[in-house]
Amino acid sequence: MNPDNIRIVLVHTTHPGNIGGVARAMKNMGLHRLYLVAPASFPNEQANRRAVSADDLLDGAIVTDTLEEAIGDCQFVVGTSARERRIPWPLLDARQCAARVAEASAAEQVAVVFGREDRGLTNEELKQCNLHLNIPTSSEYSSLNLGMAVQIVAYELRMLRAAPEKPAVETENWDTPFASRENMERFYTHLEETLIDIDFLDPAAPRQLMSRLRRLYGRVRLDEMELNILRGILTETQKWVERDSKD
Repeated sequence: MNPDNIRIVLVHTTHPGNIGGVARAMKNMGLHRLYLVAPASFPNEQANRRAVSADDLLDGAIVTDTLEEAIGDCQFVVGTSARERRIPWPLLDARQCAARVAEASAAEQVAVVFGREDRGLTNEELKQCNLHLNIPTSSEYSSLNLGMAVQIVAYELRMLRAAPEKPAVETENWDTPFASRENMERFYTHLEETLIDIDFLDPAAPRQLMSRLRRLYGRVRLDEMELNILRGILTETQKWVERDSKD
């Protein structure tokens, strides 16, 4: 595991104190890369008070306007989700997820994304993630503070780092870097355009086709060479469609 490759991303955080609580939880467990997507109030003295001795994480926090900016260069993205989705997505608990994050971080940029305090991440935001993380809680009271949720995930990562035997990295000797989130988004746009061109996808009634294809490719995880091959196939397909329309 390489903590330098792991970032914690907070999306549209409402309460600045929660940002400070997250910074403290991260520093407790040896994580230091904090990204904030359009926070309601930051910098803020309340955040610094809650951070206690983790002011350096707040000082180094990267603030972006969109989630896409925060995870664009990442190859592996985990989104926290507290509820079932219409289309099931690969879903792990904190311990299982930590193992996947630790594995990927050995050679890739990894983001663990936490949503709004009141409603979490939107469906569109979750579609940008390779897998979803759920922290099981009691059915009698399932509400988790944002700082607590980050602490649980960070703790599981810390335990893996402290273990005498680290998990094997199945992609350690992979010959090509995995595709970044930014390049994957370009691919999905290209794929959708091509499917419309060949009349496979009706933009007026798309149903869940693109969501299911996102889930498919997110589960497989493409490297940059594989992505370029697929983009090339899509480009040639569009050329054939254009030639056919002129005949």
